[in-house]
Formats: sequence, C-alpha cells, structure tokens
Amino acid sequence: MTDLGKTGLDKTAPAGTETTASSGAAPLQAGEGLDARLVVDRGGFRLDVTLTAAPGDVVALLGPNGAGKTTALRALAGLVPLTDGRLRLDGVELDRTPPEARPVGVVFQDYLLFPHLTALDNVAFGPRCHGTTKAEARAQAARWLERMGLSGHAGVKPRRLSGGQAQRVALARALATHPRLLLLDEPLAALDARTRLEVRAQLRRHLADFEAVAVLVTHDPLDAMVLADRLVVIEDGHVVQEGTPGHIARHPRTDYIAHLIGLNLYKGQAEGHTVRLDSGPAITTTEELTGPVFVTFPPTAVTLYRERPAGTSARNLWRCEVAGMETHGDQIRADLTGELPLAAGLTTVAAAELGLHPGAEVWAAVKAAQTHAYPA
Repeated sequence: MTDLGKTGLDKTAPAGTETTASSGAAPLQAGEGLDARLVVDRGGFRLDVTLTAAPGDVVALLGPNGAGKTTALRALAGLVPLTDGRLRLDGVELDRTPPEARPVGVVFQDYLLFPHLTALDNVAFGPRCHGTTKAEARAQAARWLERMGLSGHAGVKPRRLSGGQAQRVALARALATHPRLLLLDEPLAALDARTRLEVRAQLRRHLADFEAVAVLVTHDPLDAMVLADRLVVIEDGHVVQEGTPGHIARHPRTDYIAHLIGLNLYKGQAEGHTVRLDSGPAITTTEELTGPVFVTFPPTAVTLYRERPAGTSARNLWRCEVAGMETHGDQIRADLTGELPLAAGLTTVAAAELGLHPGAEVWAAVKAAQTHAYPA
C-alpha cells in the first residue's frame, strides 16, 4: 500500500475538471481523440466502461485483479470483440476494423520482442508492415533507438538486453508506426525496483511528447500517479471513479481506492462537525457538512496508547485490538479491530515501546484536524 497523498505528484487539472463515475470525462471536440463505450460479455462477467480522451491525454486504468482492465485494453486493440457499444478514434469507427489495420500501438507486459531480430529490426518491423521500404524502415528505427538512448544497442538481440532496455525497444517499436492510440499493459511490471524508477522517469518524458491518446493499464498506484493525466478506476467491470490523480488521492470513494492510496475510509451521515458512520461510532471532523459523506485519515494520523489516555486533545478516541502487523517501508502498519476498524502507522521504535502484538488491546486517537470529510 502506497500513500499517494504525500508524493507531491499532483497532476492537477484546472478547477472543475475532476470527475466521478457518474459525471464522465469532458466532451471531446468533434473527430478528435478517443470516444469509446466498451461492452464485452465473457461468461458471467460483463465489462461496460466508457472512455474518452483528447489527443495528448494519458489515461490510466486502475482496479483490482479481475476488474476488467486488461479486457478493456484488449478491446481497444481489437483483440477482444465488443458485444455492444462503440469505438471511435479521431472520428473513425474502429470496432469492425481488424487489429492489424488499426492505428494502434501496443506495449505488452512482457514486451513480446521478436527473439531472432535485433533491436533495430524489431523497431523497423512496424514500418515495414505499413509498406515502408526496408532501408527507410531501418533508418526510422535508428532514429527511434537514438531517442530512447539505445543507439549502441541497435545490433543486439532481445536476450542480451536488460529489462529496461527491452521495455524501451518495445516502446520504440510501438511508436515507430505513429499510432493515434498507444496502449501500455503493465509496462513496468517486469522491472526490478531500481530499473523501474529510471524507466518510469524516461517513460514519463516520452508520454509527455506523445501527441495522440495513451491508455495505461497498471496495478501500481505510483506508476499511475506519475504517468497519467487522468485515472479511471474500474471495479467489477464498471467505472467507479475517475478524475485527476490529485483529486482521487484526496477523495477516494471505494475501499479499494482508499487502500491503494493508503487511507482509512468511512461512510456516514454528517450533522455539522459530527459524522455518524453507517456501521460503527461517530467521527468528529473539522469540516461542517450535512448529509451523506466520506471521511478519511491516514494511518500516520493515528496515535496509539496501551491505556486510556488522560488529557488528550484528540476528539476521536476508540478502544481497539491489534489484529495484525506488517512492515511498510520504515514504518509498522498495525491493523486494528474493535470500536472502529482502522490501520495505524507508527515507527518500529514506537511499536516496540508499546509492546504491540496481535491481540494487544490499545486505544486509538485521531485529532479532528487530521480527518478529511467530503460529500458522498
């Protein structure tokens, strides 16, 4: 679990651009970008997702395993047929166009480079399939490899490339055909942590220069926050929330999103500064609201005591029990049950001083100033 609210990677759009599942994305100009409603029935699963994006947009699809992210990506590529809906790219209907005839580039999770071809010929493959002469295709490929910082690896075959180098060759191969839609399926998943950091920064620069639409599927919230202009969160085949990374980090609307970005999330009825939860106690907040609301606070806002504290200024105090503990970076994350189930973050030293262990009884306190309430 990654606390994205503190990364500082808030790619915030102008006021009013954030959206939720009910409002949809901003309308496109006629004939520009992606306009799709992807309906796919596969056995007992139904995907029904609307996606719109203007040229230059990078959209990240996020969601738990089985939510439908990869099915949506494959439908955009033409690898999975639509049951219903529409797929228009720059005003052209694509849903009946075969995959090889679509102006779409794909970077797969395992890159799928041709093992018998050099990096140069892998990149030249796309232009050659579009009728470019061999000499011109190789010249174009050489220019793309230079842009990727791989000129010195033009004659190298995939088995001798590092993971980061293979990812850049795959990206160059996808871009060499000048696609109007670039699809990236978990493009950083196969990389180790150090390489991932470097390649993520490089990919961000390349996507910033890409003039058409890019759609990224990822399970990594940090990848989504760094690379995308807009997040579309899919659960059970449907969009549950969409908006800028900063908006979603501040206003999660499902348990999956809250867990992803590292927040405790509750839903209840607000009466002034008091939110009475649908299940559980009340929470005091700084915001004064009325009606259905969500309340969030980070695990680091929780202070734990082994005995009921005397004189604490926290307006929120609950008796809990430690259900489990795990390491998160340089912190300990304690999962608590009791009056209010929550996650608490504390240092290893603090956990040792409190003598925390599964089954230990604790008091959890959260100051009202560290909560955030917003309309549900």
